[in-house]
Amino acid sequence: MVDRTLLVTGVTGQVAHPLAVALARNNTVYGAARFKDATLREELTAAGVRATPADLVTGELSQLPERVEFVLHFGVVKSNRWTVDLDGNVGGTLALAERYAGIARAFLHCSSGAVYAPDHDGVLAEDHALGDSHAVWPFLHTYSVCKIAAESAARYAARRFALPTTIARLNVPYGPTAGGLPDYHLQMMAAGMAVPVYGESEADATPTRYQLLHDDDIAAMIPGLLAVADVPATVLNWAGPETPSVQEWCAELTALTGIPATFEYTKATLGSVVMDLATLHERVGRAEVPWREGVRAMVTARHPQLLRVAADARTPA
Repeated sequence: MVDRTLLVTGVTGQVAHPLAVALARNNTVYGAARFKDATLREELTAAGVRATPADLVTGELSQLPERVEFVLHFGVVKSNRWTVDLDGNVGGTLALAERYAGIARAFLHCSSGAVYAPDHDGVLAEDHALGDSHAVWPFLHTYSVCKIAAESAARYAARRFALPTTIARLNVPYGPTAGGLPDYHLQMMAAGMAVPVYGESEADATPTRYQLLHDDDIAAMIPGLLAVADVPATVLNWAGPETPSVQEWCAELTALTGIPATFEYTKATLGSVVMDLATLHERVGRAEVPWREGVRAMVTARHPQLLRVAADARTPA
């Protein structure tokens, strides 16, 4: 993607931040957020992203650019307050789509595997039942419902405004900029905390599997996701092809750092989320960064002091 004009919402967040920076190398990128953190705004501006204040909760979008070719909607409101989160995720999606109706060539709505009803042993195709999977986490008890509702808003907007739309259900993003779930687990390990995995006991638990998607693959797949935008909206799963478990990547983190992992077995956490990627692979393509390679790059960038090679170098002979 070169010499295009794009709007990326949620640009201070884990996924949109590195994406906007990557796209800004060869395109005009407007980054929308509330910008409560001045340092993040400065970092984005230095990387070539045109910081543009917007508020999805109130629908205040007046400072957004008049014209863009593509809208990449990664903004998400997670206050854990129902009214605020519904206004921001549902109302905000509708306001954004209406703002660029008849202007943007395509609208990408980043959804989540959180929309699926829990199925710890199955493979989730796009027609799998939806459900409140994140209700098990008190700090995200609005998340799944708001993600489902936001998808409905994006589907309605595609039809109402004849706006070609793709709804991409992202599994587990990670990378060297903002970390992600493997990074959270490494921080827990370093603090001596147990990593939660789904199951009543060690004997009862099966591997808790996800599909990691690296920052580089997220950026590389954007053109393909926009190319399949349509009316009605195209809905597809978005993830890497490998299915590592929490236990496997914690073992890899231990191999990289020497920090042991312990596990807390509980039903009060998420179980496996493994998606059927046939539609993604057929219509968009495959992610390419192997998860072990990506995890090593993440640790090297974010926690170089924890790497085993760094620790060995500091140890007297």
